[in-house]
Amino acid sequence: KNYMRMTPEMFDELLQRLAPRLQKSDTHWRKALDPGLKLAVTLRHLAAGDSYASLSYDFRVARSTISLFIPEVCEAIVHSYSEDVIPIPNTPEEWRPIAEEFEMRWNVPHACGALDGKHIALRKPRRSGSEYYNYKGFFSIVLMALVDANYRFLWIDVGGHGHMSDAQIYNNSELSEMLEDGTIGVPPPEPLPNDDRDMPYFILGDDAFGLRTYLMKPFGRRGLEREKLITNYRLSRGRRVVENAFGILAARFRVLLTTMQQTPEIAATIVESCVCLHNLMRIRYPGLQQARLDQEDDQHNLVPGAWRTNEMLTAIQQVRGHNRDATDAKQQREYLSKYFNSAAGSVPWQDRMVN
Repeated sequence: KNYMRMTPEMFDELLQRLAPRLQKSDTHWRKALDPGLKLAVTLRHLAAGDSYASLSYDFRVARSTISLFIPEVCEAIVHSYSEDVIPIPNTPEEWRPIAEEFEMRWNVPHACGALDGKHIALRKPRRSGSEYYNYKGFFSIVLMALVDANYRFLWIDVGGHGHMSDAQIYNNSELSEMLEDGTIGVPPPEPLPNDDRDMPYFILGDDAFGLRTYLMKPFGRRGLEREKLITNYRLSRGRRVVENAFGILAARFRVLLTTMQQTPEIAATIVESCVCLHNLMRIRYPGLQQARLDQEDDQHNLVPGAWRTNEMLTAIQQVRGHNRDATDAKQQREYLSKYFNSAAGSVPWQDRMVN
């Protein structure tokens, strides 16, 4: 369990499902490696970030052979599980339970997910110039993700070049396009709880993204009045789930905290396989990761999760001024602020949180 970062039962489930894809035929020259061995080597690489050379000593398999089958196993994980465990909702009936969970757990009604991105470090790709060189001074690809209230990844975009900001990656993504043209299937505007005015459903982002009716973010932080501080607390409380999701993902699969030696394409497949395994564990064994998550005590004070004490993934640079906030979205946020500060939408502890 500690060595592979998963229970034996989950290992057996993975092996049963992946074995047909990983099994090779014996030849006159050599016997094919057992699928269980390939899976074990791959999971150890994901769990600890061990180099191929180190793995070759641990498992007595040639380094050149390991370099060939680890991408193969990761691709098999993605192909076998991605549609099942990372299914982006596309109907109102699928989005409503997600919004209800955000309302129940984090007191943010109509929220359909939290959006953010992180850098995954990798060795400089050949002939790439500064394309993958980020503002922190290392080469990377970007993992952009939308996360639900239970820390499951709903949508990911892996492989963005390190020099890009999160807004650039998001604006060029399929998610942005679907939200803009309304084809993602979120429910139509409906009244907030205890209210009578229709409010669109939205996702939660940070300052890097442009304010839209379908994307809410906190107010700018300078000189805010009390009502807006409370609004920022309420929105940030819901958006915190994406930070936790990235935190427990990297704490469990520490290959994401190393400088990956693979090409960007293979590195992207490895990252996607880690997300698939993370979601699978959230579905099958959610209790395994609870200690790593942020918690709240009886007074709703934040109790930092274990993931915050470890090394973290690097946040993406926020480029300000390139995303103009929409006027109707500003009006919507103002109304949301009034709602959070009214008897209809307030929570008892929010005033104490901004003192």
